[in-house]
Amino acid sequence: MSYNVTVPDNQYWKDQIKCQAACPVNTDARGYVRAIAQGDYAGAYLIARGPNPLASICGRICAAPCEVNCRRGDIDKPVSIRALKRFASEQYNNDVSSENVLDVLGNIKALINSRDNLGADELTAYPTTKLNGKKIAIIGSGPAGLACGHDLALLGFAPLIFESENIAGGMLAVGIPDYRLPREVIQAEVDIIKALGVQFKTGTTVGVDISLPELFKEFDAVVVAVGAKRSRKIPIPNVDHPDVLGGVEFLRDASLGNKVDIGERVVVIGGGSVAYDVGRSVLRHEPLDVSRQVKKSGVRDVYLCCLESIDEMPADIQEIIEGEEEGITRINSVGPKEILVENDKIVGVRFNRCLSVFDNEGRFAPTFDTDNPIDIACDHVVISVGQQIDLSFVDSARDNIELNERGLIDVQADGSTAKDKLFVTGDCAYGTRLVIDAVAHGKKVARTIADSFGELKLEAKFEMSHNEIVNYAREASYEELKRHEIETLAPESRLDADRPVVELGFSESEASAESARCLDCGVNTIFNGEVCVLCGGCVDVCPEFCLKLTSLGELAKKNNLDLATFGYDADDTAIIKDETACIRCACCVDRCPVGAITMERVTFCEVG
Repeated sequence: MSYNVTVPDNQYWKDQIKCQAACPVNTDARGYVRAIAQGDYAGAYLIARGPNPLASICGRICAAPCEVNCRRGDIDKPVSIRALKRFASEQYNNDVSSENVLDVLGNIKALINSRDNLGADELTAYPTTKLNGKKIAIIGSGPAGLACGHDLALLGFAPLIFESENIAGGMLAVGIPDYRLPREVIQAEVDIIKALGVQFKTGTTVGVDISLPELFKEFDAVVVAVGAKRSRKIPIPNVDHPDVLGGVEFLRDASLGNKVDIGERVVVIGGGSVAYDVGRSVLRHEPLDVSRQVKKSGVRDVYLCCLESIDEMPADIQEIIEGEEEGITRINSVGPKEILVENDKIVGVRFNRCLSVFDNEGRFAPTFDTDNPIDIACDHVVISVGQQIDLSFVDSARDNIELNERGLIDVQADGSTAKDKLFVTGDCAYGTRLVIDAVAHGKKVARTIADSFGELKLEAKFEMSHNEIVNYAREASYEELKRHEIETLAPESRLDADRPVVELGFSESEASAESARCLDCGVNTIFNGEVCVLCGGCVDVCPEFCLKLTSLGELAKKNNLDLATFGYDADDTAIIKDETACIRCACCVDRCPVGAITMERVTFCEVG
């Protein structure tokens, strides 16, 4: 039997904390989860907020790549990391008011300056005084624009964010329904960013109220951070009918309280999370009775139709479940062929059965059965199959900005462009991704801008240390605790007129139990080969069978290791550890008769 053997180095220890490595802003998820387990809620919030200026928002709607990569998932189910972030935020930052926002901000700055638990690739030594006062214009107040403005202010710049809507938040405020993300949560984070000195000019559309050349004249740098706020169309007959709506545009109108004329039978075309946001928002235009059997006047039937099978759908599984609980009818493996119109009224959509979505190489290449169409009766259609960037305020010739074949500005990974003083971040830099990706890129562009002026060179230095944990202990039976699924409001109560938040979040006892499930992957078993007597006691006592004694010569032969490089002989014995199975229980430490094994916490950060 061969083993994929790795000799530990700094990168190895860093990679053990998979939740943190998976987070685009390197949030120490393990850190705030364990802080919650210890009852330190303020500390948990500050660890979460240190690298992420939109922590409380992400606690509500983040797709949580940290959770997807949680090592507890290798054993049973991952820790509910996102819900725990929401819990920490609610304990310490819920409904931030103008009276306490500066206190919250002061604690954040204190954490930042401490340089603890901030993770790699973060600004960990924010200045406390203005460095230059240079003015930066940011077009768009979505997550990328907010994060960029936040860090620029901390770096001593004077950011002014232009937002075409009358409220700040970009797609957070007009693209994500309030039953998922309450508006007061967005406002709380915006208030903190304002308190840093970031200014906002809402209700101002660049290209209408102020031109791009005027921005270049008035500001030292311009950041384009507009989101994907236009829906893509499908080239089928009658798609331009006035009763065919774009999903993004519908969500915007619904979020702003604008009147939307929509019928009683609605077809939503699309299989992503945005399509479900659309469908569920359509349902919320009129209340449904508790039983869902008898409909009130004006109540709608919503059919969500998509190319993908249920297993291929890009929508989050929780959105699918909640949508169906609320009454959405899902129809998989169909592609729209024509919107049916009679007497100038939409009467339905004709679909072809989709035989496959992707080709053998995984590329998008749908095939259809065109001989047996399926008609679904409806009076309105909402299309949610993708989003587009609106850069109509850019005049390529006038502004000397070259647009690529997709009509976008060519941009480097760090957000810089070929045009002096112009930077791009968020969706218009790399396409639609997660909110946390936009936050990460906004922060990166802030650093790029600081570097471009030459007044603050941010060169990160990696630091790592191992510290023995004396009297290491874990919660009783933590390895047996089952994942606590996030509770939701009963389906019959979700469609009330006040649009209640669906996801309820954790109580204190639930958060305590769930956080105790964390394996604390920053803690490692360290073996001292100079002391070990090779008794095998650690192997015998390990409850997860993650340790094994083996011949070093045999191990080197099977893994092409050069023992001379490490100064070992073929007759030596090696201890192999399966990190995916280790639960950090310390049974091996307790069993070792000579104290050759210690539990040690690895701490790493990058300091500027």
